[in-house]
Amino acid sequence: MRKLIFLILFLFTFSNVYSNGVGVVNASLGTYLKLTSSNINVSVELQVSVTKTRQLFLNNLGSDKLVTFAFPLPQGASATGLRWKINGEWFLAPISPSPQDTTLPGGTMNQNLRNFLGATPLFFPITQLLKADSSLIVELTYVQLLSYDFGNVYFDYPNDYRLIQNQTIESQEMTFNLTSPRTIDSIRLVSTNPLTQIINNGNSATIVSNQYTAIPAVNYKIKYSLNLSQLGLYSYSTKIPDGQLPDSLGGFFMFIAEPNPGSTAEVIKKVFTLILDRSGSMSGTKITQAKNAAKFIVNNLNEGDKFNIVDFESNVYNFRNNHVLYSIQNRDSALTHINNINAGGGTNISGAFSTAVPQFNVANDSTANIIIFLTDGMATVGITNTPQLLTHVYNLIESTETEIFLYSFGIGTDVDQQLLTLMSSQNNGYAEFLLNEELETRITNFYLRIKNPVLLSPEITFSSPFINNVYPEPLQNLYIGQQMFVTGRYTETGPMNVTLSGRAFNQPVSYQYIINRIDTPDVRYQFLTKIWAKQKIENLLILYYSLIPISPEAIALKQQIISLSIAYGVISPFTSFGNPNTIIGNEENVNNNISIVENYKLIGNYPNPFNPVTTIKFIVNKNFNGQAIIRIFNSAGILVDVLNMNILGEGIYEIVWNADKFSSGVYFYTLEFGEEILTSKMMLIK
Repeated sequence: MRKLIFLILFLFTFSNVYSNGVGVVNASLGTYLKLTSSNINVSVELQVSVTKTRQLFLNNLGSDKLVTFAFPLPQGASATGLRWKINGEWFLAPISPSPQDTTLPGGTMNQNLRNFLGATPLFFPITQLLKADSSLIVELTYVQLLSYDFGNVYFDYPNDYRLIQNQTIESQEMTFNLTSPRTIDSIRLVSTNPLTQIINNGNSATIVSNQYTAIPAVNYKIKYSLNLSQLGLYSYSTKIPDGQLPDSLGGFFMFIAEPNPGSTAEVIKKVFTLILDRSGSMSGTKITQAKNAAKFIVNNLNEGDKFNIVDFESNVYNFRNNHVLYSIQNRDSALTHINNINAGGGTNISGAFSTAVPQFNVANDSTANIIIFLTDGMATVGITNTPQLLTHVYNLIESTETEIFLYSFGIGTDVDQQLLTLMSSQNNGYAEFLLNEELETRITNFYLRIKNPVLLSPEITFSSPFINNVYPEPLQNLYIGQQMFVTGRYTETGPMNVTLSGRAFNQPVSYQYIINRIDTPDVRYQFLTKIWAKQKIENLLILYYSLIPISPEAIALKQQIISLSIAYGVISPFTSFGNPNTIIGNEENVNNNISIVENYKLIGNYPNPFNPVTTIKFIVNKNFNGQAIIRIFNSAGILVDVLNMNILGEGIYEIVWNADKFSSGVYFYTLEFGEEILTSKMMLIK
């Protein structure tokens, strides 16, 4: 029986497309603040980047304006901080327990703005009026994992702003600082931006590119290469004092592993099927790019691979009735089949899988059995109900008694993201979502990553029992030239053994490593808290999307995600940057990690520690009339109790929590007033 596997959504999509933000005044008419300067500061440790991007805008529109800041955040990146300076005053955005407001002034986005912002934009409405002829500064911080292939790492910042503004700006400044325990063989600015400085000291490198009084028309592209003889496992850890954490799960660790397969390592053969949507909505550019991607895959199969193509609209078509061995003759026949594909008809997803999956009945676990599924819409023919369609696909794959890895690609804005996410995660894969023009590039790059599998169904074990909350669960397959990325928590420090094991050619394979868990904070690795929280949130999201949203289990998971997001300062689908009415001072004393709340103040609970009763006390500094909700979580992040209290305007309030039925330990609580939320922790000792 195959085990049901939940994989992290988006974190491993490795998309690098991000750019300068836009001060939107009217989205449909294309009215924006004038961008006058852009500053990008990137700090990279091995391949984890922390980007702080700052734009200076001018209101040259003749009157005071309300503005929404829009930024093309890359898939897989985690926004961790946003602040802005307007009318001479700095403000810091706390994280709010509500999804981001995607409405824009002026209504529907024009096509240029839509193309510029990409698939996963961040929107932030600024509530203060920007005075005429005054400036607005917006600074956004986020973390992400850069794309890696065979030792090469790529950083791409599309600085081309001509879709928004085809005018000169005063300055374009980009500083890229890299440190790596693995030797940096080379680093270069691939793009034609002016190169101000380049330094490579082997384990640290810097690139600076500055340009003044010029049109921002060239994307920043940086490529660096890490030494291919230094394969193995590189680990990082930091131990933050418990009093500074919202939980008691311990320190944070992360490792990036690329086992050395050996110079003569064989490559696991594939049994591969491409399921291609050719319905009417795929017409035009999409079907052309999809066919090009399919031809690229067919041209890059390995000797010994077996493959097939299933294309569908209302009807379902096969290249062959079963998988065929890769050969020049079969390759050429498949290319002819692809050339004859035309778009038209409905979307029969259930029929496509009913055709494709049973062909894996003769496969076994000594091969990598892979399905790549491309679609741009909802099911309109056959089974159209999402839960029923999920069950149908899962049962089909289960009946093969073979491990199949299903990777789904949703194209455009009309795909059923819940269906593709769950269908892939339930079948050992993951889903990616992309724009129409990205299809060919993203599919071909993805195929190159999975072309040569060397370790299937990997698992990880630790010599220490004091490890918890390790993500992703389960791990991704390993391919030649690719890496494994893992984060977790620890309560005991010191060195420990890590064993990475799996299957290759139906035989067990394992790799041994040692990582160290330090007992002090390491300021260089503060990003570990954000990366770990992002991974845990994405793991919980997979569970959430598999439930009915109004079920008690889904509601509890949603609240847990919100609490994690707020506690660790990482945006989730259920949270967003809020808009405080609080001035936070000058630039020098701004801390992106603090949470500013002016209208409410949480004094805390007393006594603390307590047994078994404690009183939670807080102050309301505004005329708020409504319910305050107190949610209490155990140290594992599970909701254990909810308290409600009526608030009648300004004043000091307190509420008693009786923990008589709960066991000793650390508990966390959130205090919610509509869209504002405060958090703290307490200890029960019996």
